[in-house]
Amino acid sequence: MTTAQTTSKSAAAIDKARAEGRAALIGYLPAGYPSVEETIAAGIALAENGADLIEIGIPYSDPVMDGQVIQAATTEALAKGFSVSQVFDVVQGITSRTDAAVLVMTYWNPVVRMGVDEFSRRLAEAGGAGLITPDLIPDEAAEWMEASDKYGLDRVFLVAPSSTTERMQRTVDASRGFVYAVSIMGVTGARTSVSTAAKDVVAAAHAAGAERVCVGLGVSNAGQVREIAAYAEGVIVGTALVAAIRDGGVDAVAALTKDLSAGLSRTGLTEEEA
Repeated sequence: MTTAQTTSKSAAAIDKARAEGRAALIGYLPAGYPSVEETIAAGIALAENGADLIEIGIPYSDPVMDGQVIQAATTEALAKGFSVSQVFDVVQGITSRTDAAVLVMTYWNPVVRMGVDEFSRRLAEAGGAGLITPDLIPDEAAEWMEASDKYGLDRVFLVAPSSTTERMQRTVDASRGFVYAVSIMGVTGARTSVSTAAKDVVAAAHAAGAERVCVGLGVSNAGQVREIAAYAEGVIVGTALVAAIRDGGVDAVAALTKDLSAGLSRTGLTEEEA
């Protein structure tokens, strides 16, 4: 653990939710969809309607982990000319108007292309909390570890049902802010039920020493949020929010966020559930 651990914006947001007796809600939006301005407005709507943390995804031409809804959105953003540097405008637009912790989710290539130190510096200057890096493993993250320490940024790595005990330990040790638990093997997308594997992944991460584990991939309604809130510190919703902004704009994002946040409370759970 480094000294920057004490200044983690993500950890502070999750801990604040925990102090209020609930899990944290993390909402994902692709940067530049339908436009940069609308991404900012949707991010503000998320924060004003119950989201504690906001993930802003950088559109990428080869999104190996994204399902159809998010792929279509990022493809459209790229077609409209979205450039990586605009993600800092989005982050600043949200952080200047809300208290939510804002993280950028990105494949590693765009960061390397800009320069890891340069990207990290600009993210910190924009008020960003850190990075979620789905295709970067701690073993290959030396440059990012250094830059994230230098600029006080959170580094969120992913764990999955397939993670070995050794890989889980290494990932938990390298992460700052929270650990991102992938609930299912495969791509993102709203599902009718949340995989039981999620609970096992969270338990394994906790056993490896993780204080904050957030579950993503496949969460789309308040019932699923409630299910995950019983055992994880945070719940990540992506596809359902992207579909909302696609179909109903910022107002739809606000309404869905309000609905999802109703599932966060741990009050009223039985002792076994809690």
